[in-house]
Amino acid sequence: MDTRIQFRVDEETKRLAQLMAESQGRTLSDAYRELTEELAEQQRKVMAHDQWLSEQVNAAFEKLNAGNSEFIPHEDAKTQMEARKMKIRNKTGK
Repeated sequence: MDTRIQFRVDEETKRLAQLMAESQGRTLSDAYRELTEELAEQQRKVMAHDQWLSEQVNAAFEKLNAGNSEFIPHEDAKTQMEARKMKIRNKTGK
């Protein structure tokens, strides 16, 4: 089911927006609909990422609770991370 969205803007803003939309061969409603759909898609991506992140955090805690975690000293972790970054840089040519 489609829903209707209404909001208020001043006449000059509406006039200018209509002119821009018309210059692009579309209506102001088309432009609003496209923007709304783009915003919804961005939100879907944020929600999917949040879900993925929650799953990763939960998996890490499950691993910790099961006693399967490996703790690495900070300096070793920094060295490993630098090696990974260098490997990526070498692949991309940066």
